[in-house]
Amino acid sequence: MHFRETGRSVTGLDYYAWQFGPFPKALSDDISTPPADLKEKISIQCAQADNNSFTCMKPRKKFDDTFFTKRELKMLENVAFMFKEAKAEDMVEASHLPSHPWDKTIHSKGEKAKIDYTLALDDSDASLSLEEVLERLKDKEELKKAFNG
Repeated sequence: MHFRETGRSVTGLDYYAWQFGPFPKALSDDISTPPADLKEKISIQCAQADNNSFTCMKPRKKFDDTFFTKRELKMLENVAFMFKEAKAEDMVEASHLPSHPWDKTIHSKGEKAKIDYTLALDDSDASLSLEEVLERLKDKEELKKAFNG
């Protein structure tokens, strides 16, 4: 949703078409071997329910909204409201909707392939055109090169 409205990702991470939905591989690495600063902020534990194992993360510190813009906070609030009663299966189903980015990636590139953010722009409700987003992505890459990052 945020990418459709702004042309940029909230997390800045690349997402991949994993079995249960879009997932940022870099986060998987941090969960399996958490850096010290992450361990200070969240507790990561494995759990079991309904014959499935899953990772449970709980905050160790109070939420700090200074890292987010007003738009991002509103988006987080909307997503939390939409999924507040959802179970994991419901979220998997929502991420697997036909003709959405995960589905398009699985069918065109296969499982674990990188999901192209621009696939989110096919909906008619996108705030930015594909051309505007591509221009913003190009500008972002040029800035990264200019500042060695």
